[in-house]
Amino acid sequence: MAGGQERILRRRIRSVQSTRKITKAMELIAASRIVRAQNRIAANRPFREGMERVLRLAAAADPTAAKKLLGTPASPQHVGILAIAGDRGLAGSYNSGVLRLTERAVAEYRAAGTEVTVWSVGKKAPSYLRYRGIEVAQSFTGVADRPEFGDARHIAAIVAAPFVAGEMDLVEMVSTRFISAGTQRVDRMQMLPLPLPEEAGVVYVEEGTLEGYTEFEPEPAKLLEKLAPRALEAEIFAALLEGAAAFFTAQQRAMAAATENADELVRTLTRVMNRARQDAITTEIMEIVGGAEALRQSKGA
Repeated sequence: MAGGQERILRRRIRSVQSTRKITKAMELIAASRIVRAQNRIAANRPFREGMERVLRLAAAADPTAAKKLLGTPASPQHVGILAIAGDRGLAGSYNSGVLRLTERAVAEYRAAGTEVTVWSVGKKAPSYLRYRGIEVAQSFTGVADRPEFGDARHIAAIVAAPFVAGEMDLVEMVSTRFISAGTQRVDRMQMLPLPLPEEAGVVYVEEGTLEGYTEFEPEPAKLLEKLAPRALEAEIFAALLEGAAAFFTAQQRAMAAATENADELVRTLTRVMNRARQDAITTEIMEIVGGAEALRQSKGA
């Protein structure tokens, strides 16, 4: 019986060791991709900041035109939400954090009688949302791990179409912000109409207070119409880049924890196997001693 238990434990140890090799490899791969994702975020930051600066100057030059594209509607009747999750799992709470916040946002708007349309990025989002009674209008897959600007442009065109046509009053985005390697935060932000510069954390310049001489070509109203789609594309691309970095960070942590758990389980199973082996040896010794004693008594008789 003890020998059979030892064989079972040996098989379990080999199985856990094989799983540990997989989790360790995934941890190293995720760690290598974090650096690449951080570099892409840093490379995109000047473009994003420059877009915000030009948008701020154009809005200050023509506040009347800016009110059509910037600001926050008081009581929206139709809202769109873009949820940016991942294409794969094994990343801790990365996907669940985004999807739960999206679910809460939809519930809030529905409770207020607002119609909600949901788009999603990543393979994990549609099944989760549909299971909870939230229909996904369109899902974008295959772009979460290594997003390109063309992907952001395609998503922005789909998301902005109802707003431009006047069928939607507000568009929001739920994604994971990559603050640092140790800090990521699930965030819900307004995309359309574009938030005012002061709402986005940028100091707003009032009309007539532009520093120096600024000449716009074309005029600020037309420039704002051209800048709005580009600003939306920049925000979505930044969110995709930060989401990819946050995903790899979460996956690296999850796989590191899985590797540690596998090591601990191997140690525990090894101790149990050694104890079973000792019990088997003790049992065999007792059987040998008992047999020898019986043989001695039979000879003495």
